[in-house]
Amino acid sequence: MPIKIPDNLPAAKILDAENVFIMSEQRAVHQDIRPLKIVILNLMPTKEETETQLLRLLGNSPLQVDVTLLQAATHISKNTSAKYLEEFYHTFDEIQDEKYDGMIITGAPVEALRFEDVDYWEELRMIMDWTISHVYSTLHICWGAQAGLYYHHHIPKYPLPEKLSGIFRHRVLEPTHPLMRGFDEIFYMPHSRYTEVRQEDIEKVPGLSVLALSETAGAAIVSTSDGRQLFVTGHCEYDRYTLANEYHRDVQKGIQPAIPQHYFPDDNPEAVPPLIWRGHAHLLIGNWLNYCVYQPTPYNLGDLK
Repeated sequence: MPIKIPDNLPAAKILDAENVFIMSEQRAVHQDIRPLKIVILNLMPTKEETETQLLRLLGNSPLQVDVTLLQAATHISKNTSAKYLEEFYHTFDEIQDEKYDGMIITGAPVEALRFEDVDYWEELRMIMDWTISHVYSTLHICWGAQAGLYYHHHIPKYPLPEKLSGIFRHRVLEPTHPLMRGFDEIFYMPHSRYTEVRQEDIEKVPGLSVLALSETAGAAIVSTSDGRQLFVTGHCEYDRYTLANEYHRDVQKGIQPAIPQHYFPDDNPEAVPPLIWRGHAHLLIGNWLNYCVYQPTPYNLGDLK
């Protein structure tokens, strides 16, 4: 089934070329169906790229999904034009009276900062607090996962000795959990970050479970017992070349980054990296939409508590 997004959103043309089913706003209003309402708080600087990556995954579902894009009003974007944000994005004050089936909070390149030093931290705290009563299930990604674990469960993040970048092997710890249904025992996911949360801190919190773990990248998928808060410390949504683009960008900046691990064939930065994580990325988002959002959410969102 389709995702419903603004007709002229640039991601629509890319996804249409990939045969991802997109429904125009005009057509959607003629269908007698209640779509899932999903809001994406996009904190990444390359907003168009992140939109496309997430919409690709949301569109590979039998459920109709109505997507709202949200920006942090207290942050001035350096990489996305004000005109683009005004046309396609909402601010929190515009949607705070709405209720949603699901929400995605993306990562952000602010890991070197204390949470409290991020310029939109107070706004993000307000939004995360709002999700408790206005969103049935919230999926937090990378820095968004660290921020959510810190705000909701007081779990700290720790600096890594160097950037963790690459495609890492993960092991499913709870194969009977709905979010892990259909997963192979071993799967792969990209990571790109300078900080970590630790398994031992997570396991001290009642109601939190580590569902998947990497020996190198640590706790990768974490869930509350009711599935209403999910935390993914990696980037299952990344495209084939996202890590390559980050690496070459850092090289040009003179940062001298390490080559992403287990990514380029023969560690050759000019080689084409194989795409070995997309199947489980689709499965993860599909399971979230089905088992954590669609199945338990009340039909009338006004009944959401």
